[in-house]
Parts: sequence; structure tokens; C-alpha cells
Amino acid sequence: MKITQIRNATVLLEFESEGKSIGLLVDPMLSKRGAMAAFKYFGGSVRRNPTVDLPTNSPLLLQRVTHCLITHCQRAHVDHLDRAGTKFLRERSIPVFCMPHDTSFLAARGLTTRQLLDKQTQPFFHGQITPIPCVHGMGWVGHLMEHGSGYYIDLPGEPTVYISGDTILTDDVRLCLVQRKPKVAILPAGGAKFDLGGEIIMNAGEVIEACLLSTNVVIANHLEALDHCPVTRAELYLAAEKAGVLERMLIPEDGVAAEFFS
Repeated sequence: MKITQIRNATVLLEFESEGKSIGLLVDPMLSKRGAMAAFKYFGGSVRRNPTVDLPTNSPLLLQRVTHCLITHCQRAHVDHLDRAGTKFLRERSIPVFCMPHDTSFLAARGLTTRQLLDKQTQPFFHGQITPIPCVHGMGWVGHLMEHGSGYYIDLPGEPTVYISGDTILTDDVRLCLVQRKPKVAILPAGGAKFDLGGEIIMNAGEVIEACLLSTNVVIANHLEALDHCPVTRAELYLAAEKAGVLERMLIPEDGVAAEFFS
């Protein structure tokens, strides 16, 4: 399986299923740099989102997309499905896997949906997929967020993959890492935080803790693309090196792919 970090939480998984090449696009935010509003307005200069352009190889990557997987997309979570991403999926009639809660929302935007069952292991291509709940922040800010779902994907002949979605480090995440032992775990590491309230995704420390729980590879993303994600790749690299997990943590630049085997 080839996994390419495109930008923020947007990732492309490429694998074979029953003799067909599959390009599974996760949470497409495809807008140009600065096309969306800022998420933070205090503590420094206001920056519009995304804060960086798509990688130069993104047109070639997007040509290989055959399916899409959404972790969450409502309550203004345009960093996981924006207008450009919606247009891309609609114009190419890309089928979109999603949770029941998002089916009507996506269908109303002209997208072809394939509804997954909540919290159940179910068929997915030539294997299985299991939704894993997300907690997208605690306290009052958590009540304002769309929590969504991560996914554990098990395809025969491919490495098992856990796509966490936007979440802090919870018992569900820990159990997935410890009990299911995914060969690859894709985790958000940006420490996103609004002007008020606590963090709404993992920060560097939580991703390090997750990596210590895992016995395999962790890919850190949700980095250096949004104004409310302060964790940098350099900072995370140093933290991983200090914790002794750098050999198992990948911190890819946008547009960079890695290949994994079962």
C-alpha cells in the first residue's frame, strides 16, 4: 500500500482490490492557499486558510482517486471537506464512504454516498473496515465540534491501517493501537486550538504517547497547513527523537509518499 500525505488531513491510500487499482482519498481539503477564513483572530497576525498551497504533484495524485472516505464534515469542518473537495468529488462522480450521520449532508451536495455502519466491522473492498469513535475536544469547545469517526481498515494482502480522524488521545484510540495493532496509524499531531478553549486534536506529546503504545509505524499529519495548528514538523521531530520513537514515526512533507507491506 502506498500512502501519500497531500496536505493537512488529506491523504491518499493506494492499493489493489480484486485486480483493480484503488485510490482512496481521505478528507479532501483542496482549496487554494488562503481561500478560506482564519480560525484564530488573536495572539498575532490573522492568517487565512489553508496557510500553504497544495503540493505541486497534487494534480497527478488526484487523477488516481477512485473513492473517498470522510471522517467528519459538518459544523463548518471545511478542513476535511471544502468546496473545492466537494466539487472535485461531484464532477468525477467519486463514491464517498461516510457514517450515517453524514449521508444526507453529503447527498444534498450532489455526492454519491456509500453509508458505513456505526461501530461495526463490515465489508470494505476485499476486506473489512471498523469505525473508531473520535473525541474532537473536551469541555464546552467539545460540545461545539463535530466529533466524527476514525477507521481501522483490514484488507488481505495489505498492511492494516488506522486513520484516527480528528481526535484527542482517548481510550478508544489507545485500545485500537494496543489491541488491533495496526501496521500503520495516521494520527493528527497539530495541537489545534482556537482562541478560547482547549486543544481539539492531539498535540506532540499525545502523538508521542500514542507512538509508544503502538508497536508499528505512526504517520503524523494535520501539520503546518492551518492557522490554529501550532505544532511544527521540526518540533515534532525533536520530540520524537528525544522520546526514542523517531524510527517508527513518519512526519511527511506534503506530497510525499511512503510504501508499506503486510
